[in-house]
Amino acid sequence: MGDFGHILERINDKKADYGQYRFSATEDLALKTFFDLAQELDSLKELYHLCIAIPKSFFDLTARLYLINPRNDKLMLVASPDGESGDVETPEVPEEDFEYNEKGWMVLKVKGKEILLDQLPFKSIGDTIGLLEVMPAEGIGQHLELFFVKYTNRIGFNLHNRFLVEKNIEHLRFISSLVADIEHNIISPNIVYKLYIKNLEASLGKSIEAEQELKQLVGSFPGEEHGQCMKVIEELSESNQSIKREVVEIGRHHKNMSLFLESLLRRSHFDQGRLTLRKKKCVMLREVVKPQLERYYDRLASKGIAVDHQASGIPEEEVVSVVDVGLMAQVYANLLSNVVKYATEVDTQFGRKKYISYGHEIVYGFFGPESDGIKYNVFSTGAHIPPEERERIYEDQYRGSNVEGSPGSGHGLHFIKNVVEIHGGSVGYEPTEFGNNFYFILPKPGGEDNPKE
Repeated sequence: MGDFGHILERINDKKADYGQYRFSATEDLALKTFFDLAQELDSLKELYHLCIAIPKSFFDLTARLYLINPRNDKLMLVASPDGESGDVETPEVPEEDFEYNEKGWMVLKVKGKEILLDQLPFKSIGDTIGLLEVMPAEGIGQHLELFFVKYTNRIGFNLHNRFLVEKNIEHLRFISSLVADIEHNIISPNIVYKLYIKNLEASLGKSIEAEQELKQLVGSFPGEEHGQCMKVIEELSESNQSIKREVVEIGRHHKNMSLFLESLLRRSHFDQGRLTLRKKKCVMLREVVKPQLERYYDRLASKGIAVDHQASGIPEEEVVSVVDVGLMAQVYANLLSNVVKYATEVDTQFGRKKYISYGHEIVYGFFGPESDGIKYNVFSTGAHIPPEERERIYEDQYRGSNVEGSPGSGHGLHFIKNVVEIHGGSVGYEPTEFGNNFYFILPKPGGEDNPKE
């Protein structure tokens, strides 16, 4: 029966437990009142006072609530009937669920949820996040002791949940502030760099023009001066060509980084708590695949990995997909990064080879009788992923047994899965001859397939 069967068992256990507790009508009403008001009250301070008001209202007992102070991880008084709070003398933490101290007061552990203790904004004392002190003890018998143990457990769970909510709210405020800082200090200044690159290109153009003018003038110079000038012109030409190559690389790098900054640090991601799309029609080969191949070309070459799209058997032609270009570029960047880390040589009919190939194909009816898909793939040579691991490779933080100490977080393929699925597509893996093929399938848009250049 799975989870449902397990829950039914837990319900039956609780029914049996409550049958044994034999809580009185007053005790049942006290628990119900606490549950209802704990959901209604908005502030933590009100919840603290609810915890000590229930014993007073239903049993005419005075209670004081102590919780761990996040500033020093020590117990502090947070609620008492006389309004006292802060750093006062606190009771000792009982070894069991409760004990009576030297003053004859009952001191109970307020326990958190064990599996979530590390998420609290303070360090718990074992599983204890606070204490509930109840007095006087003379009116507390064995049956009421059991009630207060169960009541204090419910205080702990409610407080723990509220602490996590407060912590998450603080995280959201921090993220919102951080996003504003990113926009102000990273995104906006990055736009200015494009102007710097244009100015650099303009200055380079003037330097090349000066080089050409010097070449025209040098012909009228005497022999010795002609030779000296030609030497200067050659050095200037080499310098111009070197600067031109660097400017091209800087421009390509800036374009790629701007794309990633915009797509990954987009404010709407943080506002909505998930990846959001800005889709448009694009030629995947020209606008997504080739720019990332150019970016990774040197790294692939340094590992001896050849790029051979023809090996996929799929023609290199341009098709349109409707995608978020920035996020889809990250998909290919992650796939290519994995190739750099994990591709290995294999024996082929042409000898030992290590290469990558890529391509696409139409998958007719993949999304329904009249809804075709476009399958995009990145293949690399190497040993196949073991069958028992193939179903898990797209899980977050999962790393296969073939990583061999290679750096990585196990997040890349999960990110790919997330991006593809919010595009309405699906991901997959298939072992093929000589290596591994990672692919994703996107809905094929209707209308014109091949836009004009």
